[in-house]
Amino acid sequence: MARRLPPLNAAKAFEAAARHLSFTRAADELAVTQTAVSHQVRALEDWLGVALFHRGNRRITLTEAGQAYLPGLRDGLDRIAASTAAVADRTRQGPVHISALQSLTSRWLLPRLPDFHAQHPALDVLLSAGDRPVDLYREDFHLALRFTTRDRVEAQGLVATHLMDEAIFPVCAPVLTEAEPPLRTPGDLRGHVLLHDKVDDTPEDPGWAVWCRAAGIARPASPARHYSDAGLVLQAATAGQGVALARLSLVREDLESARLVRPFGPVTRTRYSYYAVTTPAMAPQPRVRTMVDWLVEQARDQADDPLLAEAVPPPEG
Repeated sequence: MARRLPPLNAAKAFEAAARHLSFTRAADELAVTQTAVSHQVRALEDWLGVALFHRGNRRITLTEAGQAYLPGLRDGLDRIAASTAAVADRTRQGPVHISALQSLTSRWLLPRLPDFHAQHPALDVLLSAGDRPVDLYREDFHLALRFTTRDRVEAQGLVATHLMDEAIFPVCAPVLTEAEPPLRTPGDLRGHVLLHDKVDDTPEDPGWAVWCRAAGIARPASPARHYSDAGLVLQAATAGQGVALARLSLVREDLESARLVRPFGPVTRTRYSYYAVTTPAMAPQPRVRTMVDWLVEQARDQADDPLLAEAVPPPEG
C-alpha cells in the first residue's frame, strides 16, 4: 500500500513555524521569505483539510489538530535527517567542527585535547573559538559548547548534553592581598579596580552584581576595566591590574600554581551551566557521539571540585 505523505517542504515549514510559533522566525531558519512559509503552511492545511494554526494579528497558536500533528511529524523529520546524516557520514571524511567560547577553548578545552587525540588518533578536531552564537541548523558545525540553560537549548529544537555546572568568586594576584588597602573582606573591594568581561553585569550574565548580593554587600562604586573575553580578564588579574570575578572551570590551574589567589569568599553558583549542543540530525553521528562522550568524561572532575561543593546558590533577583 502506497504511503500518503505530505509535501516535504510544506511539512518542514509547518514544523519550524510550530516550534517557533512564528512564521518570521521559521523563515529565518529555513532561509526563505515569511510569505513562502505562510504559503507552504496553507498548502499543507489544504492537503490535510484542516487548520493547523489560529492566526491572530500579531501571533499564531496551534489548533488542536496542529498540536496533535506536530509530535509525529517532528519525529519523522528527525528520523529522516538522522538517517541522511548517518549515510552521508559513512562517506564523508573530515574533522569534528566545534564552536566554543574563546575563554573556554583556550583555558579548558585546548589543554585537554592531547588526551582526545591519544584516545582517537583517527578523528581530527577543528575548533572555532569566538563569542558569536552559531546557528547549528544553517552553519557548518557538528557541535557547540555553550554557557546556557537546558530550557533555552531545547526551545530551539536542539539536543543538549550537560557537561558541568559553574561557580564564580573573586581572584587577584597575590600582591594585591597585601596592597593598600589590603584585600581581606568583601568590603575591601571598594578600594580596588574590578575587572569585567563584555557580558559581565548584563541581564544575561550579571556576574559581579550576583556575587555581591551573595556576599551581602552593595556593589562597590569601584573603578572598572572591561575586556572582550574572560580569559583576558584573568590575564589582567594575573598582572595585578585588578580583581577578577573568575569562573572555576577557567581558573583552576591559576589557583593551583598560585598565579592567582582567592582573597575571600563566598563561592557562588551561576544560573548557567556548560552544555554540548547539537542538532537532532547530528547527534547520532559516530564522530559527534565520540566527542560528546569524551567531553562528558573530561568535565567530571569539575563536579568533584571542593570549591563547587562549597558554592552557595545564586541569590534571587
